[in-house]
Amino acid sequence: MLSGCCRQAGVNVKAMCLIRRPSFTLAVALLVNSSVALAQHSIARQWNEELLDAIRIDFARPTVHARNLFHVSAAMWDAWAAYDRVAGTYLHHERAWQYTSDAGELQRARAETISFAAYLILSARFANSPGADTALPSFDAKMDELGYDRSFISTLGNSPAALGNRIAQTVLEYGANDNANEAGGYANLHYEPINPPLLPAFSGNPDMLHPNRWQPLVLEFFIDQGNIMLDGVPEFLSPEWGQVTPFALSPADLTVYRRDVFDYWVYHDPGPPPMLDGPEEEYYKWGFEMVLVWSSHLDPENGVMIDISPGAIGNSPLPDPGEYESYYDFFNGGDSGKGHPVNPITGKPYEPQIVPLGDYARVLAEFWADGPDSETPPGHWFTLANHVSDHPLTVKRMGGNGPLLDDLEWDVKVYLTLGGAMHDCAIAAWGAKGWYDYVRPVSSTRYMAALGQATCFFCGFQSSYHSNGLRLYSDYIEVVTEESVRPTGRHPDLDHADAGKLAARAWKGPDFIDNPDSDVAGVDWVLIDNWWPYQRPTFVTPPFAGYVSGHSTYSRAAAEILTLMTGSPFFPGGVGEFFCPQNEFLVFEDGPSRDITLQWATYQDASDQTSLSRIWGGIHPPADDLPGRVMGDRIGKDAFALAQSYFGPPWPLSPRRRTGHSASRD
Repeated sequence: MLSGCCRQAGVNVKAMCLIRRPSFTLAVALLVNSSVALAQHSIARQWNEELLDAIRIDFARPTVHARNLFHVSAAMWDAWAAYDRVAGTYLHHERAWQYTSDAGELQRARAETISFAAYLILSARFANSPGADTALPSFDAKMDELGYDRSFISTLGNSPAALGNRIAQTVLEYGANDNANEAGGYANLHYEPINPPLLPAFSGNPDMLHPNRWQPLVLEFFIDQGNIMLDGVPEFLSPEWGQVTPFALSPADLTVYRRDVFDYWVYHDPGPPPMLDGPEEEYYKWGFEMVLVWSSHLDPENGVMIDISPGAIGNSPLPDPGEYESYYDFFNGGDSGKGHPVNPITGKPYEPQIVPLGDYARVLAEFWADGPDSETPPGHWFTLANHVSDHPLTVKRMGGNGPLLDDLEWDVKVYLTLGGAMHDCAIAAWGAKGWYDYVRPVSSTRYMAALGQATCFFCGFQSSYHSNGLRLYSDYIEVVTEESVRPTGRHPDLDHADAGKLAARAWKGPDFIDNPDSDVAGVDWVLIDNWWPYQRPTFVTPPFAGYVSGHSTYSRAAAEILTLMTGSPFFPGGVGEFFCPQNEFLVFEDGPSRDITLQWATYQDASDQTSLSRIWGGIHPPADDLPGRVMGDRIGKDAFALAQSYFGPPWPLSPRRRTGHSASRD
């Protein structure tokens, strides 16, 4: 089992120095020993690992990398399917099954075709990456290791290498015309933010004009989730991505909206989020208030202990829209799931794991954050799928039925299906993000706190009342008074000048961490004007709108794919695990205070934890979460159904279902 991620000593978070960490991969307990040599993996798996490594040193662009994962997966599928008598090809329609009847020669031909296709696509896609000096030589080294002549770039002839080059050419030409604006560096062509930027290092949010809309951030140093330092104010990532050519999304799923001169394409339209001064204003406030309440959990010394085993948490079906608020535990954290009575594989109850809530919440927020050197959320689920593939109890039969597949056939089928789903999630989620342009918690909570409290006018706090302010919750969100800041008062660490302002019992933030190897910020009363999400001070919140949650959308779709591909909702052996060692796992503060093992019975349980982690991390209110899960659930099922149609006859006949459909730009 992999040991988790340990930070380097001596990094000063308060000084906003760059934090590096080893590759953030998801290890699942009971998986095959990590010493398994890469050479024992299929050729598709080896190139998938090359792609994941390249993503980890590139800009943190979940949309772009979902597309990369899909396009490389489609190329490897077409390379495999070209040598099969019944499989349907997706983008490059060429048959080479007559090449040989010798099984060994067929295997070598497939490996060569896959390698040349993957090599050329990866070399093109990462040529301008900030990690190109590492990624490109790694691609070269892989070709050399495999014994292929990487100088051969001809598309002429019937050799496996030439076929691979033709497949790569088809995929690259397809990508040049799929509305991703790859030639323009994926830059936005029309979108402009409506709010002036927030400077989170300064108190409050005085310049916000529209509390329902996204707001850029200005930081002294901005280091993205890929650990790349960016200049200036980071622009909204991919707000126009809804027009990118999809995999299984169809015109029947599509709603088109127009703003200014641009059409925003929204698939599986979730409808508008709750708005301040709108009919769902109470839900708007409730969600952002819950983010503040859950921030109070981020203290390992608060004395609250919980059971985080699959016997106590998880197993929480999606609620109906009218039941969204009751799905979450507003004050204690988590959801309505009661866990699984037994491990269905062993027939025995899951062993309890009692840990501090403060450690669990912090670890969850960090683990699923897909932070420095990560493969981004879509790649994270590829990593998980690879580990499931390695598990000795995984039976590689499609859907749990049918003939046993060899490693290569299993991998190319999983990659096409999962890649298509992750790509569609990026298109659908970012289509919604671009159109609805929804506010993040750091902007909204500071804005409402500056207005005042919305609980009572006739209770001694008249001067702090505002109908659009935050509501008060004893022990969580309170008004600061002259009495409360006294040494014996409720808020002794605040100042008399703060009287009349709102305070939350919340994570104290990066100013209370000098040495992340030993310091823990902890939880105390902080002015909401100064509240920070549980994130690095060089990041704060992702540079794109919140609604809907990309993590929720990607993760729910991936959980559906793995369930459908394996034929079981449960991890192999009935439990997946990731070990987080004491005082080594957390990055920007010390912790956890004891060893913790994240555990999931089902793929859906892991997906649900992903979603909850974003609330504890201060990145999303609940309004962003469940609509994303619903969207991902539909996308996963549709992607699986379409991919299945390529695995054998009848082949798909519709040109759209082979190559997607495209949009024209103004």
